[in-house]
Amino acid sequence: MKITYYLLALALSLTFYSSCKIMSPKAYKALIAERDSLTTRTETLETQVFQLKADTMRLHRELANLSNNNTALNSNLNTSSSKLKRLAADLEKREARLKEVEDILRKRDEAANALKNKLQQALLGFQQSGLTVDIRNGKVYVSLADKLLFPSGSIVIDDKGKAALKQLAVVLNKEPDINMAIEGHTDDKKVINLGQIKDNWDLSVLRATSVTRYLTEVEKVDPHRLTATGKSEFQPIDPAPTNEARAKNRRIEIVLTPRLDELYNLITK
Repeated sequence: MKITYYLLALALSLTFYSSCKIMSPKAYKALIAERDSLTTRTETLETQVFQLKADTMRLHRELANLSNNNTALNSNLNTSSSKLKRLAADLEKREARLKEVEDILRKRDEAANALKNKLQQALLGFQQSGLTVDIRNGKVYVSLADKLLFPSGSIVIDDKGKAALKQLAVVLNKEPDINMAIEGHTDDKKVINLGQIKDNWDLSVLRATSVTRYLTEVEKVDPHRLTATGKSEFQPIDPAPTNEARAKNRRIEIVLTPRLDELYNLITK
């Protein structure tokens, strides 16, 4: 190292000088003191150089780590930004789809309410005889008590029942986009001595088909729009074991459903 070389040269100079000239003790002591001071300062400087090199290496490592961390952070930011863009695009699509579904359901509800109002007006004269019209889950339910349609234990529609179904058909024939399910319901009393009718299943199904047959054959409702089903005693309005509850449960329900091809196509996308 340069400082060490300098000290060596100084020592040689002192030796050479002392061989040529006799120094006084005072001058000699001063020279020795200067040499010792230079040695001490040299050692201090070498320690500082060593420390500075170690600090420099440490700083290089820290800088490299920071650089790597910054690269990783930028990469993560880019990844997060890309993911955020995808999520935003997906959210936009879902919001558009939700709005589309909500619009269709709103149209369904509007159509159901309009149909309900038409039926209530058309069947106003029968509402005191056990006929009700209401909306459930976007469908219109026309419920006709069995006494309005059939004699007790019979599957043959009487004149009062035909008059009610005739008024119903007037509305339905003007609404070609409405599908119908004719559901027969009974109470929980067992059928006894009704000939071909073996049980409540038979009674509910045969009453539903009687109504369906009348609507299609007499009132000319498109048969492709109708479905006849029997529910027997298993979907009661009122499960209480009373005569009043049983009277409510004996009924024909005509379930009217607007065709929602738009909604079906949207769901199956």
